[in-house]
Amino acid sequence: MSRRTTRFPVEGANSLWHVYKTVPFLKVVKNFAVIQLARYSPFLGMKNWLYRTFLGMKVGDQTSFALMVMLDVMFPEKISVGRNTVIGYNTTILAHEYLVKEYRLGDVEIGSEVMIGANTTILPGVSIGDGAIVSAGTLVHKDVAPGVFVGGNPMRVIYTKEEMAERLKM
Repeated sequence: MSRRTTRFPVEGANSLWHVYKTVPFLKVVKNFAVIQLARYSPFLGMKNWLYRTFLGMKVGDQTSFALMVMLDVMFPEKISVGRNTVIGYNTTILAHEYLVKEYRLGDVEIGSEVMIGANTTILPGVSIGDGAIVSAGTLVHKDVAPGVFVGGNPMRVIYTKEEMAERLKM
């Protein structure tokens, strides 16, 4: 399935030149400060509280954001993460794309009990199902079904949910 984004055309200069017409400057400053504080914090509960309280994110209980995770600075409220999920070191989660002739916004939905490996990039408008595993260094450019193991660039299915269940029985 393709990504679910809403497209907003711009005229004249590229869409990034229009950034403060799309998102208030002070919101970006506040979000940047909160995200930078959380990126370096070793306190997982505090990170989740910061994200919920100041960024408007939905974050489930016992979810862990590792050091250096970079959330979308412009639209973090479009990101939701289920319970008991691990977001690996230096992962980037984007809810926007500023392109030359348009910008796009899309919700990012990460389920419960998901494992996201380090240095992964998640693009706007994707959903990662419950129990999925995303290998380190993956570019998540489309939906990930529940329980599957994906990886690579371009991302591909490494093990289906059924193959994962079989492997876990061994």
